[in-house]
Amino acid sequence: MLDKKNFYINGQWVSPKIPNDYKVIDPSTEEECAVISLGGAEDINDAVNSATKAFETWAFSTKEERLKYLENLYEVYKKRWADMAKAISLEMGSPIDFSTQLQAGTGASHIKSYIKVLKEYTFEEKLGPHALNNNIIHEPKGVCALITPWNWPMNQVCLKVIPAIAAGCTMILKPSEIAPLSSIILAEMIDEIKLPKGVFNLVNGDGAITGNALTSHPDVNMVSFTGSTRAGALISQNAASDFKRVSLELGGKGANIIFKDADPEAVERGALRCFRNSGQSCNAPTRMLVEKSIYEETVERVKNFANSMKVDVATKEGDHIGPVVSKTQFDKIQALIQIGIDEGAKLVAGGTGKPEGLDKGYFVKPTAFADVNNKMQIARTEIFGPVLSIIPFETEEEAIEIANDTPYGLLNFIQTQDQEKANRVARKLRSGMVDINGAGLAPDAPFGGYKHSGIGREAGKLGLEEYLEVKVVSGWND
Repeated sequence: MLDKKNFYINGQWVSPKIPNDYKVIDPSTEEECAVISLGGAEDINDAVNSATKAFETWAFSTKEERLKYLENLYEVYKKRWADMAKAISLEMGSPIDFSTQLQAGTGASHIKSYIKVLKEYTFEEKLGPHALNNNIIHEPKGVCALITPWNWPMNQVCLKVIPAIAAGCTMILKPSEIAPLSSIILAEMIDEIKLPKGVFNLVNGDGAITGNALTSHPDVNMVSFTGSTRAGALISQNAASDFKRVSLELGGKGANIIFKDADPEAVERGALRCFRNSGQSCNAPTRMLVEKSIYEETVERVKNFANSMKVDVATKEGDHIGPVVSKTQFDKIQALIQIGIDEGAKLVAGGTGKPEGLDKGYFVKPTAFADVNNKMQIARTEIFGPVLSIIPFETEEEAIEIANDTPYGLLNFIQTQDQEKANRVARKLRSGMVDINGAGLAPDAPFGGYKHSGIGREAGKLGLEEYLEVKVVSGWND
């Protein structure tokens, strides 16, 4: 079992002030694979003090200095890509091929993308030719609390740590205690490139004690959080007392609108996007809205696809899905599948219980419900498992109404070969992102949502600007 109890504070690995061991569980086997320590208020205070001191000089580092560190980090990350993939596979159950290509791959992609964004970004500019002595300066926000989830660990960590470094901020990272191993590897990489002491700090811990101490600390200037909508609301309340800047990437319940003229792969592509990563993606298209003329055919295609999807342990190579991350998540998903059955939705694939032959591990059957209406709990709750709800619609207007009838507004999907219709519907969907015909979002496309899906954007130029304050100086002459 791996011993990873130390925190990374002020450029060195240090023991927790008060030992508070926490066992990390391999979800494929339900066995302990590592032990970490949960940080307390004293550990957080040390990390914040370190970041506060480092900010005095790091805030005034040059763009060229920060670029050099990020370029070095990218080279080190590439060398340790396999280590990162194995850690993610172990801690949260992502199959090793998926972990290598996508889980670890997204981290590298974001580092590379932010190197480009930083090279092109202008931190100072004139207000305009009418006011040449008014200078606009984009300055780092300060000490940032970065709190990340377990489902896409490196994707979310790099979407926060990298732009914070690029902006000139200092930070304390608190990864999910369920999946902390990948973040510890990133901390080792940051230590290797000799980033100045205190710029990056890592304290493991839970939300109730460690996260609360971090988000309520008076010397933290900004909180960037990815996780549940419920936790996001609590963090916002903590931050409000002293006007901390807040960036939140929260839940989703994406609609995938499949019109009768959708391309031949649209149904299977949508089901795959729902089931991959074992359904543990906030931007998954978990509501499949289907035009009535192709509804029965679509239900049959989803049934066949779900029944053909393989489920297996994370260490095996292949295109299967792995377990969900924990017993807590497994039990929640099982309860919601049962609720769907009790609500009267038609179970067409999967259901409660584990897949045949997988008695140990938190494995969930790829599950699909037909004849769902948008008032059912399975259509309104973010299940965070491989569970798809299929909902019929008759008109374009009805599809838009159903898609928007949700507290969330993260990523919606449209499948039609009529580009004019696709564009028209995209404009009417109340979400931060819309994907047409599986086109996919670029690594630097702004990621974020409307309504209960969060505040702010990650990735690209807008993601960098989440970590910058705007100052105007009049009477500036150069």
